[in-house]
Amino acid sequence: MTITEIGSKKSTTVRTPPRVRLIRAAFAVLERLTPRLASRWALRLWCTLPGNAGRRRDERASDGERSTVLLNGRAVAVETWGSGEPVYLMHGWGGWRGQLGRFVEPLIAAGVRVVALDAPSHGDSEPGSLGAGRGNGAEFAEALRAVAAVHGDPHAVIAHSFGAATTATAVHDGLEVHRMVFVAPGVDPLAYVRGLQRVFGFGPRTVDEMIIRIERLAGRSPSDFDPRTMITSNPTLIIHDRQDKESPYADGAGLAAAWPAAELITTDGLGHQRILRDDQVISTAVDFAVR
Repeated sequence: MTITEIGSKKSTTVRTPPRVRLIRAAFAVLERLTPRLASRWALRLWCTLPGNAGRRRDERASDGERSTVLLNGRAVAVETWGSGEPVYLMHGWGGWRGQLGRFVEPLIAAGVRVVALDAPSHGDSEPGSLGAGRGNGAEFAEALRAVAAVHGDPHAVIAHSFGAATTATAVHDGLEVHRMVFVAPGVDPLAYVRGLQRVFGFGPRTVDEMIIRIERLAGRSPSDFDPRTMITSNPTLIIHDRQDKESPYADGAGLAAAWPAAELITTDGLGHQRILRDDQVISTAVDFAVR
């Protein structure tokens, strides 16, 4: 692992977790009486996308060629630009392909074909197996592999946030990729369970039952989606901001420490979203991806 620091800006972003008193009170009762029922509700909350999921932003590149790929009979939206070896763009939880739109033109200029997709229930893709407004990490990984089966194995994948962990899962499950760039990666699924637990106040019995339900849904333990357990020799660039409020900087640093072929670049003041629009970050990521 090598470490580099770039940039220095003051963060002004403050995120306050919601406090839903009625839900917390209900979970307190269910924890005592029926944690199994509470776990069904908790899993539903965990799988529910944020209210602004897939919202269009001004970050997309000029329109590419649009198509769809079927995953379990449901359409996954795909957009491509340019020609050459494919480099894939993978968004995070509650995102959409346009969030990585600033990477498209530099990648085209570097002589590669860009393939961007929306995970099930995100962006322009049809709802996944859990219905509209809900998703899960297994479908992220499955969607990436399904699109690669049609558009070609990636030379590289540039992934953001939760998309990094699911890209690592897809590679672990057999996706052939030469290089990876992870921007603001989130690596510990159980940390998100604990975060939801803090917000809504459900107890340890509910959590235990919830993890059982997650295992049934995904067909594997939540810890199996932690890329720190998927050691790979693939050259990987990790770019993470010290002021990231959504995916802690320690996640990226820990992943870089776990993967011997990983390089960590640290930014300061770009947070979780602005990092995708920073010219130096984009240039560094593209240069690494197209080697």
